[in-house]
Amino acid sequence: MFKVNSDYLKLRGSYLFSEIGRRVNEYQAANPDKKIIRLGIGDVTRPLTPTIISALHEAVDMEGREETFKGYAPDLGYAFLRETIAENDYKKRGCDIESDEIFVSDGAKSDSANIQEIFSRDNKIAVCDPVYPVYLDSNVMAGRAGDYDEKEEKWKGVVYMPCTAENGFCPDLPEEIPDIIYICSPNNPTGTAMKKDELQKFVDYANENHSVIIFDAAYEAYISEEGVPHSIYECADAKKCAIEIRSFSKNAGFTGVRLGFSVVPKELKSADGYDLYSLWKRRHGTKFNGAPFIQQKAGEAVYSPQGREEIKGLVSYYMENAKVIREGLKSAGFTVYGGVNAPYIWLKTPDNMSSWDFFDHLLKNAGVVGTPGSGFGPSGEGYFRLTAFGSHENSAEAMGRIADL
Repeated sequence: MFKVNSDYLKLRGSYLFSEIGRRVNEYQAANPDKKIIRLGIGDVTRPLTPTIISALHEAVDMEGREETFKGYAPDLGYAFLRETIAENDYKKRGCDIESDEIFVSDGAKSDSANIQEIFSRDNKIAVCDPVYPVYLDSNVMAGRAGDYDEKEEKWKGVVYMPCTAENGFCPDLPEEIPDIIYICSPNNPTGTAMKKDELQKFVDYANENHSVIIFDAAYEAYISEEGVPHSIYECADAKKCAIEIRSFSKNAGFTGVRLGFSVVPKELKSADGYDLYSLWKRRHGTKFNGAPFIQQKAGEAVYSPQGREEIKGLVSYYMENAKVIREGLKSAGFTVYGGVNAPYIWLKTPDNMSSWDFFDHLLKNAGVVGTPGSGFGPSGEGYFRLTAFGSHENSAEAMGRIADL
C-alpha cells in the first residue's frame, strides 16, 4: 500500500499566493461590478518587446526546417546562450564565471526549489525573515525544517535571520551556524538591497564556517544605487561558497515564457570534498530535458544592443510605478521602504493592524490587492507588500483609492 511523503503534510495551509487568489476570487464573485487593482503577485504586465518577439519567430522558423531542427536541448543549455550570459552578466562585471558553469533552466523559482535536492537532509538552513516563501517551503518538503512551533510561528530546524527596520531590512550574520544560507538581494518582499560590504561579510562568514550561500539575483536589473552588487561573484572568494540563481522573468517579462539559469562554480565543494558542480550537473541531466531552443534564442536576444535598450525601458516603466506607489503611500501617511532597487514597496500596516486584516481592509474598502507580510515570515507581520508590476494608470488609481480610505 503506497503512502505519501509525510514531509509535505507539514506545510501549513495553502501556498501564500493561492490563498490570496482564493480571497480575491471570492470577493470578486460577490462584487462582480467592482474593479479590482491587483498589486499583489509579482507578475509582469507589459508585453514582450519587439526584439524578443522577432527572436521567437526566427527560432520557430528554424525549428520548422529539417536542417535547423534541434530536438532536445543540451543539459546545460545551448552554448550560444551560456556564452552570452557569461560575457554580459559576469565577465563585464569582473566576475570570473565560465560558460560551462552556467545551467540554463525554466526559471529561478524551479532552481531555488530544486537546488536543495543535492544537499544532505540533515543540513541546517538559514533564511532571511521575511523572504520569498519557496525557499522555506521546498526545504519543509525535503524534511529539513523540523517541526513547527505554533507559539513562535517558526520551524524549529530553521535559522531565521530577521530583517527589520532596525537593521535596514538586511540580515545580520546568524549566531547559529547554518549549512545553507538563502539570500535574495534585491530582496523580495522588502525591496531593499545589500551593499557590497554587507554581502562580503556573508561570503567571508560562509567560507570560514564551510557554509554554502544560495544567492537569488532575480531582481538585479532593478538596481539603481552605487555600491549594490548585481552578482555575489563581485565579492572576493564567492566562487568558493556561493551558488547564484537568475531569472529572465522580471527583467525581460518571461514569466510566461519561462527561462532562467543557475551558476555553480566548479571550485565549490562540500565539507566532505564533493564538488557541487558535478552533483547539480547530474541532477540537471537526470530530471530536466533542457529549456526549449525557442526560449533560449529569445534569451540570447535580451543581450543584443536593441534588446538591452528595450529591457531598460521595461525596467524604467515598472520603476516609475514604484515611485508613484512609494510617494503616494508616503503622502497618505504610511511608513514605506523599498521601491528604489526593486519593484517592491514594503509598508507598515496602520493602527497595528495584522497583515491579513489589512489585506482584507484594502480589498473590501479600496479594491486593491497586495500581499500580507506575514506570508513571508514571522518578521513580516505588521507589514504589507505592493508590487510595481501593474500599469501606470492602475498604480496611480490605486494610490488615489488608498488616499481616500
